[in-house]
Amino acid sequence: MEIPLMPSANPASAESRLDPALIRRNGAGRSIQRFNAQEALICAMVLMAASDRAMSDAELGMMSRLVQELPVFADFNAAEIEVVTETVLRLLDETDGLDRACVMIREALPPRLRETAYVLACEVAAADGDATQEELRFLQDLRIALDLDRLVAGAIERAARARYQVL
Repeated sequence: MEIPLMPSANPASAESRLDPALIRRNGAGRSIQRFNAQEALICAMVLMAASDRAMSDAELGMMSRLVQELPVFADFNAAEIEVVTETVLRLLDETDGLDRACVMIREALPPRLRETAYVLACEVAAADGDATQEELRFLQDLRIALDLDRLVAGAIERAARARYQVL
């Protein structure tokens, strides 16, 4: 899946594209203005996968596995991943979309789940091998947005690297 390299030339404002009338409607084209905790965790993974402008099959597979296996997603409808992904990609199409997405993640997550969001982003980064400069830059931005201690973030990153070492 290709991610646009440049913001859209569409003059519509973020507010008109995320009109409250569209929030949480069922069916295709559903838009999200505010994430719940599970959607925020998925947003962190999608942002990581999209940070280098393309989502690899390995990254998509990792996101799917994490949603299926982790207890935090036990009651999450996996079909909602597509809605969250579309919302995130629309946000990234805006000039300040990354910042808005990070704010939405922070606002949706209680402090105890902010480290979880960072862990999930690191897992996705590790899914396709070495992290790119764009992915490392995004991790730094996410760490700051989530107000995570540098040492905690470093330990999480190192643990993800260790998990995916190859011979």
